[in-house]
Amino acid sequence: MFEQTFKNIDDVLHKDAGCTSELDYTEQSSWLLFLKYLDALEQDKANEAKLEGKRYDYIIDKAYRWETWAAPKGKDGRIDYNKAMTGADLLRFVNRKLFPYLAGFKQRAESADTIEYKIGEVFGEIKNKLQSGYSLRDAIDLVDELRFRSQTEKHELSHLYEAKIRNMGNAGRNGGEYYTPRPLIRAMIKVVDPKIGERIYDGACGSAGFLCEAFDYLLPKAQKAADLNVLQKKTFFGKEKKSLAYVIGIMNMILHGIEAPNIIHTNTLGENINDIQQRDRYEVILANPPFGGKERKEVQQNFPIKTGETAFLFLQHFIKSLKPHGRAAIVIKNTFLSNTDNASTSLRKLLLESCNLHTVLDMPGGTFLGAGVKTVVLFFEKGAPTRKVWFYQLNPGRNMGKTNPLNDDDLADFVAKQKTFAASAQSWSVDVADIGTATWDLSVKNPNGGDAVVLRTPQEILDEIAVLDAESAEVLAVIRGLVA
Repeated sequence: MFEQTFKNIDDVLHKDAGCTSELDYTEQSSWLLFLKYLDALEQDKANEAKLEGKRYDYIIDKAYRWETWAAPKGKDGRIDYNKAMTGADLLRFVNRKLFPYLAGFKQRAESADTIEYKIGEVFGEIKNKLQSGYSLRDAIDLVDELRFRSQTEKHELSHLYEAKIRNMGNAGRNGGEYYTPRPLIRAMIKVVDPKIGERIYDGACGSAGFLCEAFDYLLPKAQKAADLNVLQKKTFFGKEKKSLAYVIGIMNMILHGIEAPNIIHTNTLGENINDIQQRDRYEVILANPPFGGKERKEVQQNFPIKTGETAFLFLQHFIKSLKPHGRAAIVIKNTFLSNTDNASTSLRKLLLESCNLHTVLDMPGGTFLGAGVKTVVLFFEKGAPTRKVWFYQLNPGRNMGKTNPLNDDDLADFVAKQKTFAASAQSWSVDVADIGTATWDLSVKNPNGGDAVVLRTPQEILDEIAVLDAESAEVLAVIRGLVA
């Protein structure tokens, strides 16, 4: 329904000199979508209040509401271009009046968990990058066509927005920073199996993929209005350092159906983990923290195990942030399992002695587009030391890449076997008693020869060559037609 509108918005942004990358396209469409959503939310609340004979107090003052500055309508329901600003007038209003007004909500909000505070955070962090007021007018007109009223409309918008995030993640070498493959997230959630009433946390939430998928997982389990209220307000918590990711995470959660997401814009690692109290802890943690970063000395002072590796600091933060018997699933570089430096060795010792690391999922290369590292997923429960670790080596039987991304079927066998820690060609268990305590080495060493390459039959190879030849012939035919 809205797919063509999304494409048309991108076309407008592509042509504007102020937008130069997929990151810009997503950021700029995000603030427009946010304001359109906010307008729909306020209209719905005003209508509900009217039906109940009550008065609704609008969050946004009339001059700054979407219906006033962006899309004033005539009696026919269409935008009245005699009243709608465009060109230089529109740019001046948006840059000099609208954004400063909206950014001011952060100071005026009663608390950080209100929609008012989120408005202030979002518009204090981003700016309008469109340089042409005419391009901005075109983009506004297109965004105004979108509707947020029904669950079906929100569902479609959330899928389209997810596609934008995926494209943004695929566009640069830091793809994994913005986009964790959703099939992997869903498999992690199935294994951890969160329950309604448990608090779920991601301290490096990026585009909020883990929190959105966890919401989708729990929503069908909500049996009564109180359950829905708990999911809306008391279940999903995130922190994000980068401005763009913070804005995208908020918008992604809103489109999935969470009105005022509990995401805080902060550097999680700036918090001393000794200050984390019981009330700050969570039953479930799901995360793919950034790896390869180098944190400054003053940040490292917040952690007992000193290291510049961002992911290792996050892992300490997550262990400390779990409640007793809390469960976690964390994506991390596979070198964590075997590196012999002091930090890696100490961190493995901490993990194995303070938590039950029951499962390690070894992911194939190419899982994260643009990130040339292999990863594993650590599944652990806090409170009892590890006795035995179950390893599963995922082998989809094909090279992973943009045209062959991970899918849910690839992970179905892992999810099924993990329930009983079953042994197979891809899975095995290791007793911690057999691990050398000098290095606590947890390297993935499949005793079943699971790394062996499955050779295709000659007929399968010939069939693939025939398909590729046919595709090449089609492309050549098109080229010849263009040249002729």
